[in-house]
Amino acid sequence: MSKFVLTAQARLDVLNIWNYIAEDNIDAADKLRDEFYDAFNGLADMPGKGHIRDEIADARHRVWSVHSYLIIYRPETRPLQIVSVVHGARDLRALFGPDV
Repeated sequence: MSKFVLTAQARLDVLNIWNYIAEDNIDAADKLRDEFYDAFNGLADMPGKGHIRDEIADARHRVWSVHSYLIIYRPETRPLQIVSVVHGARDLRALFGPDV
């Protein structure tokens, strides 16, 4: 069994980020994608290492950063559920609000 699962939204997020970066540099896109997956595995091993963000009203979620991107995940789930991957400049309250 996998240590983590990506929601459909998280899979789409990673793909969109990869596509955006790959327009200029495929190697950089591949490297960042690999770093995301390394972080997913690390979070699955130690789900408590992320932090709570006030912008996400649902306390079931934690956040971990990889460069300027935020991984939103549910630390209590097994396998660990990756909910979304977004750029840190995004308005998390507008994206997630109280209904993550």
